[in-house]
Amino acid sequence: MTSEETRPTDFIRETVTEDLEDGRFNYVRTRLPPEPNGYLHIGHAKAFLIDYLVAHEQNGELYLRFDDTNPVKEDLEYVEAIKEDARWLGIEWVKETYASDYFGALYEWAVKLVKKGKAYVDDQTPEEVSSTRGTLTEPGTESPYRNRSVEENLSLLERMKNGEFPDGLCTLRAKIDMAHPNLNMRDPVMYRIIHEPAHHRTEYTWKIYPMYDWAHGQNDSMEGITHSLCSLEYENHRPLYEWFLEELEVFKPRQMEFSRLVLNYTILSKRYLRQLVDEGLVCGWDDPRMPTLRALRRRGYTREAIRDFIQRVGVAKSDSVIDIALLEACIRDDLNVRAPRRMGVLEPIKLIIDNFPEDQKVDLEADNNPGDPGAGSRKVPFCRELYIERSDFQEEPQKKFYRLFPGNEVRLRYAYLVTCTGVVKDPETGEILEVHCTYDPETRGGDAPDGRRIKSTIHWVSARHAVPAEVRLYDRLFTIENPDSESFKDYLNPNSLEIAHAFVEPGLAQAEPGFRLQFERLGYFSVDQDSTADNLVFNRTVPLRDSWAKIQKKQR
Repeated sequence: MTSEETRPTDFIRETVTEDLEDGRFNYVRTRLPPEPNGYLHIGHAKAFLIDYLVAHEQNGELYLRFDDTNPVKEDLEYVEAIKEDARWLGIEWVKETYASDYFGALYEWAVKLVKKGKAYVDDQTPEEVSSTRGTLTEPGTESPYRNRSVEENLSLLERMKNGEFPDGLCTLRAKIDMAHPNLNMRDPVMYRIIHEPAHHRTEYTWKIYPMYDWAHGQNDSMEGITHSLCSLEYENHRPLYEWFLEELEVFKPRQMEFSRLVLNYTILSKRYLRQLVDEGLVCGWDDPRMPTLRALRRRGYTREAIRDFIQRVGVAKSDSVIDIALLEACIRDDLNVRAPRRMGVLEPIKLIIDNFPEDQKVDLEADNNPGDPGAGSRKVPFCRELYIERSDFQEEPQKKFYRLFPGNEVRLRYAYLVTCTGVVKDPETGEILEVHCTYDPETRGGDAPDGRRIKSTIHWVSARHAVPAEVRLYDRLFTIENPDSESFKDYLNPNSLEIAHAFVEPGLAQAEPGFRLQFERLGYFSVDQDSTADNLVFNRTVPLRDSWAKIQKKQR
């Protein structure tokens, strides 16, 4: 930040500033609390960046604390992936911790609540606990084990910890109020028994594991987190977190909630995303159609575009649906500045220049980025036979079609003006196999000496020098704006991936995975990790224009 004026402002930042000015805290410390049971997606990016930037702007500290309280779903693979993705976003933390670091201290705090008569061991089954919880309009029913003595509860809790009971036999519950209007306050479960599998860090040391609502707030307190920033679904949990801290008489962080990211044409539910992967509906967590950060990175998105998107979305107190077109606009804006231009033909048809010498090759000068003079230029070979896009030719042109058709003159990008003279067709199918034309040798570079007006410019590659490539044309994964429901699979877009067998200019033959570029007139692309010197593979990041907006406009 170069000045105070350049900093974004919102209710979270204003509250943090007030807390410092009022003396509630004399430092700022936030935390990232990911569960190591999946890969980060664009929604996590918003939460992570809010936590990071709020601390960073106040010269504070950020902790990365993994909520590893459920060994059934956790894996070290996710731990490493989360760190990799967070670093890619440009996020830095001063300390890496785990909820499991505090299992011993958390257990002692649970014992403290039992001794105060504020927690008890319940022998009801999970189904019984759920059925006696009550509803929003009816109070819950107290457990028959709720009034056990402190001594009995301490003994049972110790035996739970020592692994003397099987999974599900009993739980430790907070003793609050079964008639409380907030269902989260109706004697929530604090510990459950889990014997298998082994924890990825503590192995078989622990046989009981804390629930998230028990670990979350207490871990924040133990680490001296000043501002616990959560998404809105935790707003109703805040009274419970505050009750625990009050009863324990420990350091009290301030919790604030913000709206989570909701994107149209997208699902962000881990459960639904896992179904897509497990059922083979996408090709893994990094399939470029997925909203995970590694998928977006593979598709060609930059961290700068994602951070710009999160900043434009802002921080709000109420949920709203963000148009995915905004995310696409951010990557267009970013790549428009940084991506070099190249030419590639996705649906090739041969263009033969009849009056160009057969064996001649001309190296033409082409800009790497017309908007950036410092990007320089490159040489592209030009010869008698070229490939152009099939869609750039119409034998019988529609109204306002200004590209190539018999008798029409167009500009070949960086090259010459050519006039279509005819076509060669397959005698059996009638399919156009070749388009023939003549060129004006006085128009090298695309300008006519006599100043005649040319309405259209098309791209091309030299047929003799072009390199074959597989181009994966990705589109939105769902056909409706709000697919986030149990029936989400009914709305999968059958055209979310199309494969084009293309030809690209020869300078791309050695392009490395991750290289981003604009194929002129087509869109922004990135070299895929599957790409090799013998089999080039490009992913379309985003088209040059929002074609979906046009489709929606036609459907209205």
